[in-house]
Amino acid sequence: MSKNFFPLGDKNLKIGIIGMTEGNGHPYSWSAMFNDYDARYMKNCPFAGIPVYLDKQPKHTIGIPGASITHVCCDNRADAEDVARCSFVPNIVDRPEDMIGQIDAVIIATDIGSEHVDRCRPFIEAGIPMLIDKPMADNEKDLQILTKWHDEGSQFVSSSSMRYTKELEPYYENHYELGKLMYICQPMCKKWETYGIHALEAIYPLLGPGFISIQNTGSYERNIIHIIHESGCDVNIPLSAGMYGAFGVTLMVGSVTNAVVKTQDSYYSFKKQLDKYVCWLRTGEEPQPFQHTLELVKMVIGGIRSREEGNRKVMLDEIKVR
Repeated sequence: MSKNFFPLGDKNLKIGIIGMTEGNGHPYSWSAMFNDYDARYMKNCPFAGIPVYLDKQPKHTIGIPGASITHVCCDNRADAEDVARCSFVPNIVDRPEDMIGQIDAVIIATDIGSEHVDRCRPFIEAGIPMLIDKPMADNEKDLQILTKWHDEGSQFVSSSSMRYTKELEPYYENHYELGKLMYICQPMCKKWETYGIHALEAIYPLLGPGFISIQNTGSYERNIIHIIHESGCDVNIPLSAGMYGAFGVTLMVGSVTNAVVKTQDSYYSFKKQLDKYVCWLRTGEEPQPFQHTLELVKMVIGGIRSREEGNRKVMLDEIKVR
């Protein structure tokens, strides 16, 4: 086990970052949010949206006190070299485990849930605390392994940045003007396996735990999700590849009135997610209960299972975590 003690307190934190997967540029943007970035190189990074939202930020908003990304590893070394050049990461390693002994914490910045157990294992065995990018898992077997690790005292958290959208946050604490929430629509783009968790985590704080079932009446390319919460609220998540207009819009319908919320500040969401991670590293206070993360991942798994098993309704309690 690592000689690190958790929580890590007020020490200067050396954090490693692991990436990259198709369509996911977090090693570029997240490293920049810690370390700042070189605009000359970042403008040519392969994810055009990243320099757009980074360049909107005043320099004083960039950085997390006492924490920096010091090591990067990507499956393709050329990707790691480019991240390091763009975001001032001083060390590139060829294997993730080469970071062990040199870092205090690590970010698994890849969004393929079926890869996370293997990617996390060296750091679990070394006792290094982790942020695992969403979704934490996408199948029951891996979720059981991760739950076992957590029960045994391994330190890791997982979340979607959509939990921290600036425009939705006030509704998490107070949506009384809507009356009783009866229906939510949270469209999303790309793949259910990787982006469904964004939609789920955006709406989860509106209702809290207590999701009962999930049904996917669509296809791999065009998922149509219906979820039932114990409160009686129905949730729809239409999620299709190429439906980029789905990003950043939420419809809430209550017994009295409704609200349409549009979100626009990606930087705020990502930066707050990382701030919460560093706060957890220092204090040990989880950003949200692990049990909530389990419920969210069960819905990811249930949406896949429903689609693959004749579009049937999947009860969340049939997905076992222990």
